[in-house]
Amino acid sequence: MEFKSKDEKRLEQQLEELHKDVSKKQKFEDAVASLNSLLRDHYASASPSLRKLYYGVVCRVATVLKTRYTSPGFWAAGLALFRLAQSLVSEPAEKAHLLSCISEAQQVVHQENDPPQPSSSPNQGYLFEGHLTVDREPPQPQWLVQSNLMTAALAAGSSSVPGRPEPGNDDSNNSESAVNLLQSLIDNLDSVFPPGIMDDVRAAPRVPPASKRVVANLPVITITEEVLKKLGEEAECAICKENLVVNDKMQELPCKHTFHPPCLKPWLDEHNSCPICRHELQTDDHAYESWKEREREAEEDRKGAANAVRGGEYMYV
Repeated sequence: MEFKSKDEKRLEQQLEELHKDVSKKQKFEDAVASLNSLLRDHYASASPSLRKLYYGVVCRVATVLKTRYTSPGFWAAGLALFRLAQSLVSEPAEKAHLLSCISEAQQVVHQENDPPQPSSSPNQGYLFEGHLTVDREPPQPQWLVQSNLMTAALAAGSSSVPGRPEPGNDDSNNSESAVNLLQSLIDNLDSVFPPGIMDDVRAAPRVPPASKRVVANLPVITITEEVLKKLGEEAECAICKENLVVNDKMQELPCKHTFHPPCLKPWLDEHNSCPICRHELQTDDHAYESWKEREREAEEDRKGAANAVRGGEYMYV
């Protein structure tokens, strides 16, 4: 029973990591492949609570596919996952929901294999990933508007670089055009960013205390002579600054840093982060956790915009 308990805790940690990874585009396919393996190998013997966690991660895959990812390859990976999960779950509500996920994924994959015919109306449809859609083109995301402004400014600026004249263009006119575009970008920053986004960045909410359940489940280790020898004679608890001795009880954070349990709990109540590396633990505050999720998504958008700008810059070097 002890081995099974440890095994389930390990699987729970893996599923929690996969829940985070499927929200990152660069890790999505690997995370779905890992989830497929865990479902095949361990779902049948999992406890009811662990099965709920499996189902929650599968549902997260469906959510990110609907809201973020458009690549048919991602949807094909999701389709295989939904089919496997639907064959394993026993709850009627879960089976019904996964059937709807399968149906939606099949439609997306089928559209890729058999793209819709162009509309006869010249005012409908737009080119998306090599195919003409039926619906009208949606408005561009704000970060893409900003990226286009930056790319246009870089293009205009590069035309005025000495030694790279363009026929029929006056250097002074090119420089003036570049300056005007850059000024336009600066003037429109407030309208380019969604309302309140800069306020959110400047005024991050105060971090709530760590979840009591998470803290209670942190492993406690005992300092042995062998461990103390590896750590060195000057090893200390980073909170109370007392040197460690043999038989000291130390609580280990997910980042692998350890502290005296009586020191760690009040610290996490006050700061909720590792005193050494600032790794943050999960909280029980749903509003704060939602804010963190939005920040992660916004950071991905900002990185995408930065990469687009750098790509435009390289084009004109």
